Amino acid sequence: MKNRILQAYRQAPWRIQLQWIGLFLLALVLIAAIAGVYLNISAQAATAGRQIQFIESDVEQINNEIAELTADFARVKSSETLKQKAEALGFHRMNADQAVYLEIPGFDPEESLVLAPPRIYIIAESPVLRPSYRASLWDWFQDQIWPSGNIESEWEGGLQP
Repeated sequence: MKNRILQAYRQAPWRIQLQWIGLFLLALVLIAAIAGVYLNISAQAATAGRQIQFIESDVEQINNEIAELTADFARVKSSETLKQKAEALGFHRMNADQAVYLEIPGFDPEESLVLAPPRIYIIAESPVLRPSYRASLWDWFQDQIWPSGNIESEWEGGLQP
């Protein structure tokens, strides 16, 4: 009797083999899915890294171009270059004895001179956050459930339920 009960609950050998094959294939599919997700994330990270490198290269190229243009501007505006251009146009140095001075009413030469502050090029790099990212969950619920207008004025304005 005991032998028959064990034999009744015992599975056939081919069913046990199918179960093991199924478990092996399930493990294989899980490993393949995890590997696929890992490869996808790695590919996205590599792509983002290359884009960052290209952008940094562009920034460096633009900075080099700005430095080159600044050097060209300084060379063009140097005193020697301006002096040569003035002489080429027919200008010459004048003696202080030959100068004619004009008196301008309202101008006080003794008054202190106020100059504009020097130009400062500052590029502020601050993270750009959307307002939706700065709102808390409670603020979002308030906006969704209790709109930010006066309900009574909306009823008076002609809104119907």
